[in-house]
Amino acid sequence: MQSHAVAMLGTGLIGDFYTRTLHGQRGRDRVATVYSRSDERGKAFSERWDIPHYTTSIEEAIEHPEVDTVVIGLPNFMHEEPISMAADAGKAVLCTKPLARNAEEAKRILDKVESAGVFAGYLEDLAYTPKALKAIQSVRNGSIGDVTWVRSRETHPGPHSAWFWDKDQAGGGAIVDLGCHCIEIIRNFVGKGNRPLEVMAWADTLVHPIKAEDNAVVLIKFESGALGQFEVSWTFRGGMDLRDEVAGTEGTIWLNHFLRTGMEMYTSGGGGGYVAEKLESAEGWLFPVGDEVGELGYVDMFTDMFDSMDSGTDPQETFYDGYVVNGVMDAAYRSAESGQWEPVDIEWRGGSTPRISKMVTTHDGHPIVKEEVLPDGRRKLILADKESGSIFDLVTES
Repeated sequence: MQSHAVAMLGTGLIGDFYTRTLHGQRGRDRVATVYSRSDERGKAFSERWDIPHYTTSIEEAIEHPEVDTVVIGLPNFMHEEPISMAADAGKAVLCTKPLARNAEEAKRILDKVESAGVFAGYLEDLAYTPKALKAIQSVRNGSIGDVTWVRSRETHPGPHSAWFWDKDQAGGGAIVDLGCHCIEIIRNFVGKGNRPLEVMAWADTLVHPIKAEDNAVVLIKFESGALGQFEVSWTFRGGMDLRDEVAGTEGTIWLNHFLRTGMEMYTSGGGGGYVAEKLESAEGWLFPVGDEVGELGYVDMFTDMFDSMDSGTDPQETFYDGYVVNGVMDAAYRSAESGQWEPVDIEWRGGSTPRISKMVTTHDGHPIVKEEVLPDGRRKLILADKESGSIFDLVTES
């Protein structure tokens, strides 16, 4: 069985989540070296996770002789250069979300890894949560028919590090930080081959003294006719709200990933300590998360990445997916400025998707619009006249 030695670039919260997952998920992959911009943080991180080597040189981390895989857990403005360095070194590269600050930057990154022929995986963890994976498979199995609408919501009190709040370093605000998750969740439900065509967005800075947006609501039109909707906020109080809703012609799916975990606890504050990511208080009613790296998708994400690497196949989330996400976010920012629907300007590779098919059954030749059973057991039909198209009711005994 193949094992992998990883260079972890970055010692922030995401580096902790990634390393915790890597050292536990398959039982054979290890972080061999860690890069940090701070010698103090690098040393502390290496001791915390029993990593044999740390450095303040990205080049040294990537070129470590044992390393075959480079994980990018760095701020958005630091993605392109180390990805290029890893590609030049012939090493597999896995990059945290978002892939880049904009689609132009993402396309350069994509072109680089493809020209180098290295394995590249997009670390979009929320597309790998256990609930999401099961729901996506149900949709692919046809359980809810054709998907007509997907809503994805991620809101919390704001990110952990200063660079997130800097529009230039991050590439934007809540849309870049949280919307990237939502877009890829939506794409998995409507189908990766379903081209995003246009975007309408509202974004504003309501609370914080920053240039980037701290709230946004965005609509995405897809080729099939399906609509994607996402809501993001850095001003939500009470923890991290991760919810998805999927509507189809034959069913509906509701998902709540984090704020309602199935465990509820009240405390007057005697215990304190860490409860769950983005939770602001350790008092009152709390919703602890039993296995945070599992519930947030990290375990299945890295399993998919390394299993795909070993088998020579594409993972569920590729750098091309990351590029498409950046293209949708670019359109959202243009729409927020123009107040109009804006096209998604990307190099599309996904083929075409037919429009959602209308469900037509008939009664005496008249198309049935809707049917239902009345309280007294009779059957009520709403019909479209087969000749004029006018709508009328018909009540039958059965």
